[in-house]
Amino acid sequence: MQQLTALIIPLLMLFIISHGLYKKVSVYEEFVEGAKEGFTTAVRIIPYLIAILFAIAMFRASGAMESMINFIAPAFSLLGIPTEILPMAIIRPMTGSGSVGVLAELIQTHGEDSMIVKIAATMFGSTETTLYVLAVYFGAVGIKRTRHALHAGLIADATGFIAAVIVCYWFFG
Repeated sequence: MQQLTALIIPLLMLFIISHGLYKKVSVYEEFVEGAKEGFTTAVRIIPYLIAILFAIAMFRASGAMESMINFIAPAFSLLGIPTEILPMAIIRPMTGSGSVGVLAELIQTHGEDSMIVKIAATMFGSTETTLYVLAVYFGAVGIKRTRHALHAGLIADATGFIAAVIVCYWFFG
């Protein structure tokens, strides 16, 4: 199986190049054109990326995240949900790398086999970085009014968080 997985990418590249040559497509020129478009897109999204990363850093540094955790913690405790996963529930919709940091911190503090880490890891895998996606991707294509995207994304994230807790207690509890 390891040998097969090591061959997948080279075989895929060989297939794409062969198919392009068969269809008489100038593969290299098309590749370069795609790379130029990718670079243009990257340059276009940099301001949005900087803005969202700055906002997240300010949110954490200002103490607003700690205040939010302290406000929400009693409700989580009442429902039997570990309050240690609150930072993941708050940071995950904002940033992927920030939520990786939260997850790594939870693993280091509680151990990789703890229920807290299992719930946090399941949350990480079953939710999206909604605010990041809206800021960067919508900004890159010039969408100014997100309409229902924010609400739908945050509802989906909340559903993922709740499902992560239920599923983890069901499977591991």
